[in-house]
Formats: sequence, structure tokens, C-alpha cells
Amino acid sequence: MKVVLLGAKGQVGWELQRALAPLGELLAWDRERADLANPEALAAQLRAVAPQAIVNAAAYTAVDKAESEPELAQRVNAEAPKRLAALAAELGIPLVHYSTDYVFDGSGDQPRDEDATTGPLSVYGASKLAGEQGIRASGCTHLILRTSWVYAARGGNFAKTMLRLAAEREQLRVVNDQIGAPTGAELLADGAAHALRSLLDQPERSGTYHLCASGETSWAAYARFVVEQARAKGQALRCQEVQGIPSSDYPTPARRPLNSRLDCRRFESTFGLRLPHWEQGVRRMLDEVIA
Repeated sequence: MKVVLLGAKGQVGWELQRALAPLGELLAWDRERADLANPEALAAQLRAVAPQAIVNAAAYTAVDKAESEPELAQRVNAEAPKRLAALAAELGIPLVHYSTDYVFDGSGDQPRDEDATTGPLSVYGASKLAGEQGIRASGCTHLILRTSWVYAARGGNFAKTMLRLAAEREQLRVVNDQIGAPTGAELLADGAAHALRSLLDQPERSGTYHLCASGETSWAAYARFVVEQARAKGQALRCQEVQGIPSSDYPTPARRPLNSRLDCRRFESTFGLRLPHWEQGVRRMLDEVIA
């Protein structure tokens, strides 16, 4: 089996290189090899290698910058997935694609399931929703995996930023009214690889799924957890307090959903998995990044 992975050097793509390898021949393409900003050229490259599956971990993820670059965000997050899906339908192969909780408006305080009404607040969220819609409309066999608050030991992440600031400052001010589940790139990669293998045997499992760690927290509570874990590991930190602040005190060009809770029961029941608590993954990541 030949699988093409797009976005191979990103946080999730890097983990997918490991997770997808047992499925067969893996062609791991980064932006230099395959640019989603040029969907037609990308489709031609894919047709030439004739894969048996496509996994798309590439995206335009600069949420605030997208407000001033809507055309590029739309091309990468909407037009490219739509073109990939059309090719997958033509070749009769599955497409795995990642999406986001930003397709929702973040209202309320309950987890949203896959059938909940969408309503993105930002250009980024709207472009990701358009990508989903293009995939579903194509008729191809697919897995659209919505997730939230992605991190990895490799590259930058929120926890690393908090550790750096906690070493410099006595107080951190962090948003406390946005609620979600920090989700590790390795969990997203392993879940996708398992689901793809299942989909190959049972294509009727094609569809949209929510995939993130279990539990919930705020960004401020997440920061406190990181600081506490770092101290327990012997890190010398100046920070004495993580103060929670409302999102209105930290304005950004793009609005973030306050409620990023996702109901993942459909994914767990369909693919026979139990998604671990977010604290488990963050502890493991901190073990890697704290010397």
C-alpha cells in the first residue's frame, strides 16, 4: 500500500511519519515537495505517483494572520482539500484530513458532537469549514478529524512559552474563559493511522469525527498545570501566580471560540479506542522538553 502524507514536517505530520509507516510505502511530502497553495499542480503530482491513500496534515494555521490573508487561507484550507477530495474520488482511494473546533462559534458550555451546527468566528475557521464541505461534497471515502489545542514536543507550543515566561516573570496573565482539551500530535497521528486502517476494511466508516484528548481545562489552568509539573521536576521558576483573565483583556485580530469542547464518543465507539486525559499527554511532553 502506498500512502502520500502532506505536511510531513509539521507537528502532526512529523508524528504521522512514524504512525503511518507500518501501513506500507510512505511518501512523506513537505511544502517544498507539495504546495497546497497550488492545488492543481499538487493534484498532478499525486496522480503521477498513484497512491492508495492520501493523508493531509498540511494547512494554513496562522489564525490571526488569516484575517489579512483570506485568499491564501481559502486556497490552502478550502480549495486544496476540495481538489484532493475530487482526486481521491476519481482514483477510488480514501482521504484523511484534519479540521478544527474553530468551525464552531464557541457558544454554550457543552461539548459539541459532529452534527452540531457550525458557525465559525474567523477567516481561518471559515476556510477550514469550507474545506470540510468540499470533501464531503466530492463523494470520496474520507475521514475528517476535528481536533483542538494541538501541541507537540517538537517545535513551539503553549507549554514551552509558559515555561519560558515563568522563568522570567513573577506573574503570568493567561486567558481563563476559553475551555478545551490540549491534544498531542502523537495522539492525533496514532488515532488517524488506526482509523485509516479500519476505513480501508470498512469504507462505510467514512465521515466526520471529533478526535482530541479527554477532559477539559482553560488556558490559565493549563498554564498552572505546566508550572506545577515543571517545579515538581526541579525547574527553578520565578512565577508565583498564574492570574486568569477574560479574553476581552487579550484582544487578537481573530476571535477565538470560548467553548472548544468536542464530544469524541463517535470516534471512540466506531474505532474501538479510549482517548486519554489531556494531563497524561502533557506530562509526557514535559518529560521530553524539560532537561
